[in-house]
Amino acid sequence: METTETIVTMPRIGDKAPAFTAVTTQGNINFPADYKGKWVIFFSHPADFTPVCTSEFITFAARESEFNALNCQLVGLSVDGLYSHIAWLRTINEKIEFKGMKNIEVKFPLIEDITMEVAKKYGMIQPGESSTKAVRAVFFIDPNGMIRAIIYYPLSMGRNFDELKRALIALQTADTYNIATPADWQPGDDVIVPTAGSCGVAKERMENKEEFTCYDWFFCTKPLPIEKVITK
Repeated sequence: METTETIVTMPRIGDKAPAFTAVTTQGNINFPADYKGKWVIFFSHPADFTPVCTSEFITFAARESEFNALNCQLVGLSVDGLYSHIAWLRTINEKIEFKGMKNIEVKFPLIEDITMEVAKKYGMIQPGESSTKAVRAVFFIDPNGMIRAIIYYPLSMGRNFDELKRALIALQTADTYNIATPADWQPGDDVIVPTAGSCGVAKERMENKEEFTCYDWFFCTKPLPIEKVITK
C-alpha cells in the first residue's frame, strides 16, 4: 500500500523573508516591505482562545515596548479568522490575568490566515504535530528583510521571552561589532572575536592584553561592556 508523504517547505536562515499581503487586526500589511529598516519578530500560534497562546500574547503585549526599543516590531499569525482574533484579544484585555499582567491590550498586528497560505509559506504547519494548526514558530527578520534566526516550539510548550529578547540583542550586537556570542552569552559578557587565521595574528592579540584574551589561535575573546550593547 502506497503512502503519500507530506513535504513541508520552509525558508532558511539567510533567505529573503517570503513576501505576502494579509489582513490583520491592525489593518492590511505588505510583508516584509512595510517593515523595511526595522527588525521583525514574526511568530505563529496554534489557535485563538487557547490557554498557552493566551499566556504568550499577554507576555508579548506586556513586553512589546522592550522589543520596540530595540527597533523591533512584533507580528503574529494564526489560522483563525479576523473576527475570532478580535474577540479573543478583547477577552484577553477584559478578563484574563497572567503573572500579575491584566487589562493587556494587544496593539501589534495579528494576521488572519484561514487559508493557511502564509503559514505554509513559512513552514509553520508541521503535519506530524498538527495539520490544522500552526506550531509556535519564531522568525527573526533583519532590517533588510533577511531571515537571521528561526526557533520552533511544539503546541504544548510556551516560549521563553527572555530568550527571544536575548537572541535579538545577540544578533544586533554581532552585526554592530563583527563578533560572535558564546554559549549562554548575556549582554555585558565577553564576546568571541573572528578567528585569528594564524598563530602570528593570535600572538599579536595575546600581546594586546587590554583588549583580547587568546586561549589558542581559534579561540579569542574580548570584553564588550554592557553600555555598548543595546539593552533597553
